[in-house]
Amino acid sequence: MNTDFFIDLLHQVKEFENSEACKPHSTTEDFRLWLNDQKYRKESPTKLFKNEEHQVAFTENEICKQVLLLARYSKQLIRKGLNDFPELANEEFTYLYRLKDEPNLTKIQLIERNGHEKQTGTQIIKRLLEYGLIEEKNDSEDKRSKRLNITKKGEDYFHRSVKKVNITSRILAGKLENNEKNEFLELLRKLNDFHSNLYFQYKNSNIDEITEAFD
Repeated sequence: MNTDFFIDLLHQVKEFENSEACKPHSTTEDFRLWLNDQKYRKESPTKLFKNEEHQVAFTENEICKQVLLLARYSKQLIRKGLNDFPELANEEFTYLYRLKDEPNLTKIQLIERNGHEKQTGTQIIKRLLEYGLIEEKNDSEDKRSKRLNITKKGEDYFHRSVKKVNITSRILAGKLENNEKNEFLELLRKLNDFHSNLYFQYKNSNIDEITEAFD
């Protein structure tokens, strides 16, 4: 083992100490995890695909990976933020908040506003009804439809949970600067507008049909 190895190791330790990952009581295990993360960030995922002789669009695949990871991190954080409101932790809060913003929606309208499949949305609405946070009434114009609204208990849950949701939202935004948040928000809206169109127009289409329309 030569001296260059130790010099390189010291440089790595110094870089770790200057990173956000380093805490006052960081251990060698923290340093190891940081090294692994640095290696992962530098290693292009295209290498795997090339080894297997597959073509890959690196940027698009990386976007997909980052979106999926962010969704998982967000879900975990939201559950922690809504720990005092377990009835809202499994996406129920998005339905409750949507009804607060848009009262008197039908079940299918509420499900579509949240971008869910019918079965998933129906289960969420069913739980909210069982919790007594929303109520349903017959549509005055269409007897086959039900209209949903927040109950008094739901209003109470909404007002008491807002603070926790706001705190969670700030954490989810990370340490982005204000201009970065605005730029990121615009990109997210643009991407969601595109997928909203896919959701409504190609709901029953397979991936090949969607690809043909996309191209």
